Amino acid sequence: MNEVVIATEYITIGQLLKEEGLIPTGGAAKWFLAETPVWVNDEQDQRRGRKLYPGDEIQIDDQVRLVIKAQEG
Repeated sequence: MNEVVIATEYITIGQLLKEEGLIPTGGAAKWFLAETPVWVNDEQDQRRGRKLYPGDEIQIDDQVRLVIKAQEG
């Protein structure tokens, strides 16, 4: 499982997809989520604005598994 370290309180699913290189722009998140199953803490979610906090686990299409971590310091 890969870690995504964030320096802010949260990151949205759309921002995460863009940062991970799964979509080219934030605007592509809507279509990506309509076609690709994304699970947050074992619950499917298609909201690009869903806030992800440290400790959240994300699975994308049985291929990518991520966990959100807070930046230390």
